[in-house]
Amino acid sequence: MTQPLASTPARLELAATLRLAVPLAAANVLQMMVYAVDVVFVARLGPEALSASSLSVSLFGLLMWSMTGLVGAAAPLIAAELGRRRHAVREVRRTLRMAMWLAVIAGLFIIAVCTQGERLMLLSGQQPTVSARAGPFLTILMLAAIPSLLSSLLRVFVSALGRPGIATAITALALAINALGNYTFVFGHFGAPALGLQGSAWSSVTTSFAMLGAYLIVIRSDRRLRRYHLFGRWWRTEWSRLREMWRIGLPIALTIMAEAGLFSGAAFLMGRIGEAELAGHTIALQFAALAFQVPFGIAQAATIRVGYALGAGDHDGVSRAGNTAIALGIGFMALTGLVIALFPRAIMHLYLDPDLPANAAVAGFALQYMVVAAAFQLFDGAQAVAAGSLRGLQDTRVPLVIAVLGYWIPGVGTAIVLGFYTPLRGLGVWIGLAAGLVVVALLLLRRWRARERLGLVALPPSQI
Repeated sequence: MTQPLASTPARLELAATLRLAVPLAAANVLQMMVYAVDVVFVARLGPEALSASSLSVSLFGLLMWSMTGLVGAAAPLIAAELGRRRHAVREVRRTLRMAMWLAVIAGLFIIAVCTQGERLMLLSGQQPTVSARAGPFLTILMLAAIPSLLSSLLRVFVSALGRPGIATAITALALAINALGNYTFVFGHFGAPALGLQGSAWSSVTTSFAMLGAYLIVIRSDRRLRRYHLFGRWWRTEWSRLREMWRIGLPIALTIMAEAGLFSGAAFLMGRIGEAELAGHTIALQFAALAFQVPFGIAQAATIRVGYALGAGDHDGVSRAGNTAIALGIGFMALTGLVIALFPRAIMHLYLDPDLPANAAVAGFALQYMVVAAAFQLFDGAQAVAAGSLRGLQDTRVPLVIAVLGYWIPGVGTAIVLGFYTPLRGLGVWIGLAAGLVVVALLLLRRWRARERLGLVALPPSQI
């Protein structure tokens, strides 16, 4: 007897993936809107302030994304523990405890780097006036590192426990708080002083602590989440578990650094080419990065769904989870590529008026870069979800090698050659971005397809 179409394993997997991916993607989009709010307010302070903010956020974002990957090793571990169902509460609590330790350590590392912000800007060849404004901005923004990393970790926890909507709601709250904070501190409203560029940094810090507080309140209030007692005996160390998280998380952090470094490095290259090119790059990248948050949410769901199936020993479930997520990611990015190609000026109106003579140069560069962004959307979605699926298998070392070689040889190499040794300049840098994404996407998809032959669909002996 044939199984009803609505209840086939593929349909059930699609439904389960969407239940996780939709709220996670929504939370990612809202998080990007939190950052976009900063751009909207800072852009009104002038090109120099926008350049300083862009460079600072590029550096801080690179560090944050990388360290989020390190503590994000908790996601596949928790998913596998829940999939096995044996002593799940105790095992999840122990994993989260060590992940919180890692989050604090990683946050201190970010703070140490940010204290050298102005010096790093000057060493990278940025203009002294822009670097002088970026340094103080970073020394404020760095205070958001630890609460942001802890919030990211708690987001993994609530999502793996089937509460991804909590992340969406809390990020929506953060968006409102950041908008109000920028309005208050940048231009000086409600009796607050007008702090300009630094006011935007203070708004980000306030928002990060508000998010962490919201997660703590919700976890304490939810019966299912509260029973894990995440903060009980937080001082206890489990070195073997910490080493396991380090084994999985460090390659994820370095992979994210390779990818984020490609885009953050592009901002530094643009800064050397010209101020208008950098501003145009910032605007074009904003929407491309916003669109990327959807496949990134699908990738997060893929890590959890693949991890569940891996922990349960369900090889068919592993295949369904990964393949479903990859198809969703590529399909969505095909749609966004079409939107960027057809409506670039409408998108630009979200950030500035391209018809004003004062914005003509920035708008012209942004339009050029958006053409390339439309072309690489498919590959950006494919590499993100394929990487997320492989992380669900706790396979992170070879994907790291793929990312480093792909992003930094054909990617950065092409960007430097075309950007500085041909008349393409900024457009050449964007062609380099596309080259890196294409190479990495194809190699990660190939590894996912070969997972059985490579023996990836099996838990390490230490977790059986």
